[in-house]
Amino acid sequence: MKQKIILFSSALLLGVAGTGLAQANPAQSNLAQSSDPFIREVPAQAAPVLRGTPVAAPAPINLTGVQDAAFGSPRSSQNGSITRVVFDLPTGVSYTLTPTFTGLRLDIQGARVIPTVSGKLGDSVNEYRAGGGQATLITPYPLSLTGGWQATETTIGTGGRVLILDFAASLTGGASAELGKQVRTVAQGSAPSAAIPAAPPLAPVATSPKLTPPVALSVPRAVPAQVIPTQANPVQATPPGDDVTPAPGGPLPPAPALPGANPETPSALSGQVPGTARGAMLSPPRIGKNPGQTRVVLDLPPGTTYRIVPGGIGLRVELSGVSVVPQVAQNISPELRSWRAESTLSGAVFTLLTAAPTTARSGWRAQLLPPASGDLSRLAIDLSPALADLTPLLPEQKLLAAVPAIPAARGMAILALSASYTRPRVVIDPGHGGRDPGAVGAVIEKEVVLDVALRVAALLRAAGVDVVLTRDRDGALNPDKNTDLTMRAKLGTPGTQLFVSIHVNAMDARSALRGYGVETWWNPNHPLSSSLAALLQTNVVSETGAFSQGLKNSQSLAVLRNSRIPAALIEIGYTSHPVDGLNLQDTNYRDRVALGIAQGIREALVSGIVDGGAVGGAGK
Repeated sequence: MKQKIILFSSALLLGVAGTGLAQANPAQSNLAQSSDPFIREVPAQAAPVLRGTPVAAPAPINLTGVQDAAFGSPRSSQNGSITRVVFDLPTGVSYTLTPTFTGLRLDIQGARVIPTVSGKLGDSVNEYRAGGGQATLITPYPLSLTGGWQATETTIGTGGRVLILDFAASLTGGASAELGKQVRTVAQGSAPSAAIPAAPPLAPVATSPKLTPPVALSVPRAVPAQVIPTQANPVQATPPGDDVTPAPGGPLPPAPALPGANPETPSALSGQVPGTARGAMLSPPRIGKNPGQTRVVLDLPPGTTYRIVPGGIGLRVELSGVSVVPQVAQNISPELRSWRAESTLSGAVFTLLTAAPTTARSGWRAQLLPPASGDLSRLAIDLSPALADLTPLLPEQKLLAAVPAIPAARGMAILALSASYTRPRVVIDPGHGGRDPGAVGAVIEKEVVLDVALRVAALLRAAGVDVVLTRDRDGALNPDKNTDLTMRAKLGTPGTQLFVSIHVNAMDARSALRGYGVETWWNPNHPLSSSLAALLQTNVVSETGAFSQGLKNSQSLAVLRNSRIPAALIEIGYTSHPVDGLNLQDTNYRDRVALGIAQGIREALVSGIVDGGAVGGAGK
């Protein structure tokens, strides 16, 4: 019934509407009754016009020009140790180049920077990041204004301009003369890594805040930040130590060791001060500066718990059971860019931003030392890019997995009953010897490399490898230097799989602080030498935590040039550096270097990076 009522009502309404239309226009009454009563068209509307102002058509929106210009998508290539990165330069784009301790930053204007995060572009560029008007090329070594990179602009065949950036640890020159004005002389630094988040800026105050008695640790105190003035480092864009002037003509003094340190645990990640926490106020850290090393000392009251969290660009020291006045200090030393103290719900956090990368095992060392006087223990943190892992190896760690024997007759089937097997053979060359001491500094090169070579030989022989030493005592194969080097290389006779030479590096006194870490050299005269060098470098850096200077190739090193089998020369540290020299003096470091070299040789033997193929077809 309801449905019929609705239909009737609708018909009634339509009838009324039709009657109205018929009365208004009798000639169209019949048409109106059968047509749609609703107006389907949009009523015409006149555009509003200001009196006296002619109406002009709106100008089209221009989306060309700078809004279309994009910067990014670099092309890269590798030539020996040099990594080349090429950027296309859109019309109207401008840029500045900023060398930093972690790479090269480009600030772009006049073009949109394509957001990108990509991995390794080559041996000398570990990562590429771009976005927000900046592009950063991250290098495995610090850059100076003229060291580690080169930049030029040129016009290519299509008429476009390109920016060419070359990177290698041995490169010098920086920006070309025409680009000199586009290089910032003071590095701004790269963005902090996620491991050590940047704290919000702290507002400076004219006077130091008055210290108040400690309050409950669960409630952070709103204390204005105290900015401690320090002398600005005049050369922030140079590698660590460049602004330290050594004694003219003399060696640098060694960096002091930690007094009372425990050599069994040289890097304490966490601990607690004996006693009961009383919520005491911490004083600012004490700073000690030495050539190549900076020491930060925190005086901790009884009961304080600490935890050190290493990150890519520094350390975060988390403390509980104490309170602190928020403070910040900058430009502390070549090794320490800044430190920052902040309150937390449970205590305090000190953030140390370093000039070189830090890992869980390298770039720093910490010890909790007993009080010198009173009841304040001392958390001493040493910072240096040359600090390595000096923890002793356990007896079971000083072992190398067995290396399979190789068929004595390569032409015979391995499964033949008459096939005989022999131990793989490698040549280990401790550099220098006799009247040639090699580099002299914190250590004498010929003595250290012989000691390491003997350790390597013992590890390999225990694993089933026949080792030929070019010398096993302080001597030379021939009094003539060139003849001696040729004779060493020729010990790699047919049937020998690998040749590895061990050396210690050095720089002159005025450049001593710039040289530290491990690097490995190879010669392109054998196609497998670079692979051998890479295995040695990777394993030694992994075992020691030493700073990696990367791979380098050279045709001038005689023992590599004259070798006819896969060969590499590894520099295990710098005797001229005050901290790296202490590494070379340490027997634990030598143990780790020897184990890394032996592991690299074993991996080469079992993976086919040898003269004649993999030994026994075995895997790792």
